[in-house]
Amino acid sequence: MLCDRIASLRAGAPAPVLVALDGRSAVGKSTLAQQIATRTAALVIDGDDFYRGGGDAFWQARNPAEKVDLAIDWRRQRVLLTKLRRGEPAWWQPYDWEVDDGRLAAEVNVGPAAVVILDGAYSARRELADLFALRALLDVPRQERRERLLRREGECYRAQWEARWSEAEDLYFEQLMPPESFDLVLDGS
Repeated sequence: MLCDRIASLRAGAPAPVLVALDGRSAVGKSTLAQQIATRTAALVIDGDDFYRGGGDAFWQARNPAEKVDLAIDWRRQRVLLTKLRRGEPAWWQPYDWEVDDGRLAAEVNVGPAAVVILDGAYSARRELADLFALRALLDVPRQERRERLLRREGECYRAQWEARWSEAEDLYFEQLMPPESFDLVLDGS
């Protein structure tokens, strides 16, 4: 269904089609983005590349709204997406997850692309809405998502993740960007 929507948008648009693929952690956004990229030759940008970093004390001192605003540097995303929307080459420096201390990794350069997918939680946020032709939400029931996170990361990480991010995701997906805010809601179960 998502590939069909992208093809339809591509047929009617001379400019690149930008898609936000949003959803809570462990719903399968990255897997779906790669499947779509294979079928549409889309450029996929990992939203986690724009994580701001910060230790436990920094995030514990933040309320859910601050976490939503600060976790992902949407201002850097906006600069990148604006260039790609104009059909220009672009670059960014992803967060360096290997050292995980706030440093950025080596620059990533990309050429223009007919379809660009920003894959990640908070990708469809209102501050970027004007750039997207399509904002899609991938949704999975809470218990299934928790089980996926447990399998992927282990119990200790899942518990730490939930303590740090669960309230922020609840705020974003229930109040700031509820399902009806999206152009398309996909069932990822």
